[in-house]
Amino acid sequence: MTVELVYGLMGIALGAYLLTGGADFGGGVWDLFARGPTAEQQRKAIAHAIAPIWEANHIWVIFVVVLMFTVFPVAFAAVGIALHIPLTAALIGIVLRGSAFVFRAYGLDTPTWRSGWGRIFAVSSLLTPAFLGAALAGLATGDIRWDGAITSGYFAGWTTAFAGLTGLMTVALCALLAAAYLSVETDGEIRAVFRARALLAQILVGVFGLAALAAAYGDAPGFFADITAGLGPLVLGLTMLAGAATLGLLWTKRFRSARIAAAVQGLGAVAGFGWAMDGMLVRPDLTLDLGGAREATLDALGPALIAGGIVLAPAMWLLYRVFKRDGVNR
Repeated sequence: MTVELVYGLMGIALGAYLLTGGADFGGGVWDLFARGPTAEQQRKAIAHAIAPIWEANHIWVIFVVVLMFTVFPVAFAAVGIALHIPLTAALIGIVLRGSAFVFRAYGLDTPTWRSGWGRIFAVSSLLTPAFLGAALAGLATGDIRWDGAITSGYFAGWTTAFAGLTGLMTVALCALLAAAYLSVETDGEIRAVFRARALLAQILVGVFGLAALAAAYGDAPGFFADITAGLGPLVLGLTMLAGAATLGLLWTKRFRSARIAAAVQGLGAVAGFGWAMDGMLVRPDLTLDLGGAREATLDALGPALIAGGIVLAPAMWLLYRVFKRDGVNR
């Protein structure tokens, strides 16, 4: 197995996490903003969609982390030190979100209890993808420097305008995926609510995405140069086309197709980021070849992944088959 293949697998897993765990975060965002006479019904729809599979969706980010520290230990150390603050904040958010979701569902059945834990669940769902998006963007800025140790401090990269806007775009993208999925899994008045929110989220994805791209020109010049060269414009164009298609399909109430278009847009964003990193794990000092990979590890990784996939793939298929069947007339 090559380092390039491992990098590709990490990208695939990151895309899977966005489409599954990211949508769960987005559900929490809409839980926070649930308003009007149907607010409680909205929250019930979100909980019903998330509850059976939300823990299983974290398998994808765990996969990325395990590959990172197994295959690229030097890069893992650099990332863990330089981005300690946003990654720790995201980890706390994941823990609080999961705990609050369970405590709200199975704790005391009182308005105060449910409201308090519901607020923690919702706020954590909003902040976690924002920190994850900012941390990911921080890797692309070139501000994080490694010379056998981190020399750029704890605030380099992820505090730039580019990283902040990427974090906001990530939140908006998660919210879009959640609303697009829920527009398929609901009907009637609740479906109309989530359709309207998906339209709003799609507009915000476009605004924050274009703003982040503009900010990259100054904050991440190497990244900007690569995303606007070679296949970069093609990936960007297809991603934007998927966004426009999502908007049109939602407007015309073609919900199942809109869900697919939204997912394609999310995958396009991940692919574009991977392309613009240009074979670097942390710009500009840690390339794939300098990430710490060892031949013995790469040789053993292939059989290990095959063995794990034989167990994981049928289990995940069965989980989704049992709990995510379409139950509403489309």
